[in-house]
Amino acid sequence: MNKKLQFRHELKFMIGYPQYLILRQRLQNLIDKDDNANESGEYHIRSLYFDDIDNSALADKLGGLRERAKYRIRIYNVQDDVIHFEKKIKMDDYIAKIKEPLTRGMYDELMAGNYEVLNVPGKPLFMELYDQMRHRLLRPKVIVDYVREPYVCHSGNVRITFDKELRTGLHATNIFDPELRPVKALEDDLIIFEVKFDEYIPDYIKIALQLEGLTRQSASKYVICRKFLKMNSWEDY
Repeated sequence: MNKKLQFRHELKFMIGYPQYLILRQRLQNLIDKDDNANESGEYHIRSLYFDDIDNSALADKLGGLRERAKYRIRIYNVQDDVIHFEKKIKMDDYIAKIKEPLTRGMYDELMAGNYEVLNVPGKPLFMELYDQMRHRLLRPKVIVDYVREPYVCHSGNVRITFDKELRTGLHATNIFDPELRPVKALEDDLIIFEVKFDEYIPDYIKIALQLEGLTRQSASKYVICRKFLKMNSWEDY
């Protein structure tokens, strides 16, 4: 494991609305809401995921590779004041994330096909992306859109999120398109429940969440949304 990266535990579950209501009620009395959330306790996330000519990110996930990575551009509340290009690294139950800020101008250039804006020698992530775009034909693939309800606990650096209303942008790739109308990507109003932490989860949170009673799932939002663009049988998830 790369010691330069800060790896964290990540647990994912797919839950129904009744389970969500019970878990939310318990959490609201135990830990704090994320300061970035609005008065309703939520914020909107929209990500543009990239993949290469071999669809390596998709294939690695479906193949269950122990170590894999995904690239994405992420914005919040459909605003351009915060834009990040991110690399998410997964190793078994551990995750790490590297990110660099983008300006709206850089984003527009990328969408126009000018990858030279990433040729910034002092920025290793940009240089990696630049190399991937030139030699592996890394390109935008799908928009992933959802509403997040986040909670935080400083003891153990625990972050708990409910990701709701998961939608896919289908073949669209412009996350700022005012005409974008993402379509529902999950049936039965399922919610992706995630628990991230550094070394431990405090016992009182474990008791409240009763994680042992939930069934862990490999809930990749990218894979779920990519199924709507499926071109081959091996892309089934």
